[in-house]
Amino acid sequence: MNLDHIDLNLLIYLDVLLRERNVTRSASLLGITQPAMSNSLKRLRETFNDPILVRTSDGMMPTERAQQMQSSVRQILASIEQVIEPTTEFDATSSDRVFRIITSDYGESTLIPYVLERLAQEAPGVVLDILNPSDMSFLEVEQGQVDLVINRFDSMPQSFHQVTLWHDSFSCLFSVNNPVAQDFALESYLKANHVWVSKTGMGAGMGITPKDTNRLGRVDEALLRMGYKRHISVFTRHYQSAALLAEQKGLVVTIPTRAALAQQYNPRVVIKQPPFDIPAFEFKMAWSPLLQHNRAHQWLRRLIIDIAQASST
Repeated sequence: MNLDHIDLNLLIYLDVLLRERNVTRSASLLGITQPAMSNSLKRLRETFNDPILVRTSDGMMPTERAQQMQSSVRQILASIEQVIEPTTEFDATSSDRVFRIITSDYGESTLIPYVLERLAQEAPGVVLDILNPSDMSFLEVEQGQVDLVINRFDSMPQSFHQVTLWHDSFSCLFSVNNPVAQDFALESYLKANHVWVSKTGMGAGMGITPKDTNRLGRVDEALLRMGYKRHISVFTRHYQSAALLAEQKGLVVTIPTRAALAQQYNPRVVIKQPPFDIPAFEFKMAWSPLLQHNRAHQWLRRLIIDIAQASST
């Protein structure tokens, strides 16, 4: 088999089929009929001497060889797109492009409002589709199905491009009527009831308990290094919910400072520095290598980096 005998358009069909795992949806996305899509799948099977997709109880699933080819096919198509892509700059003022961004509600509250302000001025037709980190996996991001992931990361694929937007510390949030407000020290902190907030990693998560000490994060790791453990009464995955819970008399919330400062004008709560050292963290933006040279994508990255740098000064 050589290139003279291969219809390279089949790679486009293969890419969509492996992403959608559904002949009807793939046909719709490509603007062709279902019989034409089925015929393309037949030709792919003949070309690669492999079933490509097989029917299972969970729907159509790619074969082992198809999974191995998926990343290479995306890179080939991305390279072709880069070659034929216009050399003119992205026209933000007239664009109606939808950018898909994965971020936690920490990112939604501390960064996205400022992004929207700039878009209203510079690209009023651009739309943001904000997804939760649990909505997608790193594999789907790597395939270019999402434009950006903006979050805290313990790890990420080595192929990703990334940039640090800012560093953030931690602050404590609690009711003005909370007894700890009278003497906020390590001893009173440890006696209090606490709200734990997840940083929300990629992919669907599982439940957590106070016994999962290796999964509790920076706040509890800092306490463990000193030989202490706090009493966690509530586990939540949302910083905004945690801030509301802080208004209850008996709860203390320890969250990133930028998220805490959203409550600085709330007369019902107090913001204090933690009575022990908690290492700061990096808030990063990451994206697939498939989107590195896309001009619209480059424009959005520059805009977000500019906003982050301005907010850090």
